[in-house]
Amino acid sequence: MILSTPPVTHEFDETQVDRAVAACPNVPAVFLVWPGEGAPYLARTALLHRRLIRLLAPRSHASKLLYLRPVARRIEYWTYGSRLESSLLLYSLARRHFPEDYARILKLRQPSYVKLILSNPFPRTQITTRLSGSDSLHYGPLPSRAAAENFENGFLDFFQLRRCQEDLQPSPDHPGCVYGEMNKCLRPCQQIVTVEEYASEAQRVAAFLRSGGETLVDSIRAARDRWSEELEFEEAARMHKRLEKAAAILQLRGELATGIQRLCGIAVTPAVDYDAVALWFLLEGVWRYGATLSLRVEEGRPVPLDRRLKELAAAIPPAARIPIRERQDHLSLLAAWFYSSWRDGEWVPFLEPSAIPYRKLVNAIHRVARARNPT
Repeated sequence: MILSTPPVTHEFDETQVDRAVAACPNVPAVFLVWPGEGAPYLARTALLHRRLIRLLAPRSHASKLLYLRPVARRIEYWTYGSRLESSLLLYSLARRHFPEDYARILKLRQPSYVKLILSNPFPRTQITTRLSGSDSLHYGPLPSRAAAENFENGFLDFFQLRRCQEDLQPSPDHPGCVYGEMNKCLRPCQQIVTVEEYASEAQRVAAFLRSGGETLVDSIRAARDRWSEELEFEEAARMHKRLEKAAAILQLRGELATGIQRLCGIAVTPAVDYDAVALWFLLEGVWRYGATLSLRVEEGRPVPLDRRLKELAAAIPPAARIPIRERQDHLSLLAAWFYSSWRDGEWVPFLEPSAIPYRKLVNAIHRVARARNPT
């Protein structure tokens, strides 16, 4: 994903371990310690030299701490400027060297999504942490499972989609449920509506999710304005309360949530170089490209920042198809960084690669640079 930069490498034999450790700086890095045979040891550290001393320095007594000196023969490391960069590096290396076990090694925690199952004859929603290749719409990632459940329960109050999880066998004798009695479901189980009528309601829910709630908000606002123009102030007030409720529900989804096929953005983070920032491009839910943008003042006629950004965007390699599990991992890395208390950068979202908001991006770059160097 971002391993185009080769590592700094130190090879040694059993008599040269201390010299190799001394050559490694005390900087943040993701590193590999390779034995003479077998799989490497992979880790991330804020202080590389100190960590290698703990792993490779001579010991005069027995200890339960990991000790690699007798077998270590090579050190490889990549320095990083932000927690996001270190996570992407760690993920890339773990997938390369431990393809069967990388998720456990990284303790990769999958975020929650609201999934609209369109492949079912009677579509319904559910909360999931896994993406699927079936005919479904995945909305997220959301801040937590609790937020996903509250969001799902809230927006379903505006529609009449079923909330049961069973595979329906519609029949006039079906007992139904409380949501049908409350007019919060079209009751397809009791054949109150046709398959086509229920599908129309499911498409309304799909439009709501794909638009980020705009279709619902716009329809309620239009109804409120219409009632107000007709001097039906009680109905207008009811619509206004409904609009406030819809806005409150949309707040529950977090700032990242959208249809994952439309999830695009650029993470702006500190770079290893003190006079630069790093830009990480996520397009259609996939980390596609990482670049370092120098902020040093050039002599002569400097190139405007927005023009340099457009050149970087134009250099993004063509999209390649990736497995669903890998896309799921990419979104997990984004959610872990974005929703964390240690987020060290800014996120600039947009709907498609041709609609990058360059002015917002320039402002985000300046804020990240000022946070690192206030003077």
